[in-house]
Amino acid sequence: MRRRDLLKSALTMPLLAVPGGPAAAQAQWPTRAVTVIVPFPPGGQADLAARPVAAALEKALGRPVVVENRAGGGGGSVGNAAAARAAPDGYTLLVTLSSLAVLPEADRLFGRQPAYEVAQLAPVARILADPTLLAVPAAAPWKSVADLLADARARPGVIPYGSSGPYGTLHVAMEMLAASAGIRLLHVPFRGAGPALVALLAGEVQALASAPGVLKPHVDEGRLRVLASWSDRRIAAFPDVPTFRELGHPDVEFYIWAGLFAPAGVPEPIVARLRRAMAAAMTSPEVIRAFEAAGSPPAHLDAPEFAAFVAADSARLIAAVRRIGKVE
Repeated sequence: MRRRDLLKSALTMPLLAVPGGPAAAQAQWPTRAVTVIVPFPPGGQADLAARPVAAALEKALGRPVVVENRAGGGGGSVGNAAAARAAPDGYTLLVTLSSLAVLPEADRLFGRQPAYEVAQLAPVARILADPTLLAVPAAAPWKSVADLLADARARPGVIPYGSSGPYGTLHVAMEMLAASAGIRLLHVPFRGAGPALVALLAGEVQALASAPGVLKPHVDEGRLRVLASWSDRRIAAFPDVPTFRELGHPDVEFYIWAGLFAPAGVPEPIVARLRRAMAAAMTSPEVIRAFEAAGSPPAHLDAPEFAAFVAADSARLIAAVRRIGKVE
């Protein structure tokens, strides 16, 4: 065969026959470190979920899994958007919260271009799913929700509460309560739940909606008091804490779930391996101990079930945001 014919034959060979092509890369994934973006500072529910899981994934995948806290934009939008725009190669993942669907809707509410769309991210596994608790400093004068609501009605817009940012999980939960109870509180946004909790402990704000695992150590130390929960039933770790439903607010229900996502378009072989690794991680004794010690038991759902869960919960939260409307 002449040289020209040999060159033409080589150029027209199918790509899959070339060693090291896309199929080979997928089969070998991961060949380097994997980054898990957490779109909040350390200390909040997403960070609590990501770190034990990342350590377990390292063992399952045989490669470093690095947690990167990338806060900003209010409610986690900067980190969510970074993951949504990342290359769909399995090397950038995201552990985020239920505010994922709320933030694009809030942008549309204010006439802004959303930083990302939920469709840009593919659900891989749910990690935690905790009801939200209303906490106040132990030194606060309110011994019950009735005390707090009475004071809020007497001093509209004065009592400050912290959040992880506008339309983040903690903000939406509190505005649900305010809308149901007919009160106005003073919203003080922070860059994440961790800084909001620090502000509550320091007395800079007087109320916070947060997950049990984040609050429990400080309640046990006597620094915080929990008044009620946004759950549909009482929480085992806080059996004496009533639900808002019990207190006459049947529409005040909110959960802070944390889940692992990948950019949409990650090849199926990589997603399949990641799902298997997550199933192993979520049943590992180390992860179970870490979550149960924090008062947040594992709540694993595999990708198909998690996708259905996200769709249903997001529809409920988007409807709540539309009811709440524009708030600062």
